[in-house]
Amino acid sequence: MAKKLQITLKRSLIGRPETQRVTVKTLGLRKLNQTVVHNDNPAIRGMINKVSHLVEVTEVDE
Repeated sequence: MAKKLQITLKRSLIGRPETQRVTVKTLGLRKLNQTVVHNDNPAIRGMINKVSHLVEVTEVDE
């Protein structure tokens, strides 16, 4: 089974730098408390690392 990551946007993007806004949008997050599921890979981990102060991540087995 492949590991998946459940990513939830927990903090607002108001006043954040454009690079962080683009990263959150690329992850597929638009609204607060919205949750998306992505495969666990280095690209997604890098994006999460860049905006770790804005999102909450949990590992999901699917």
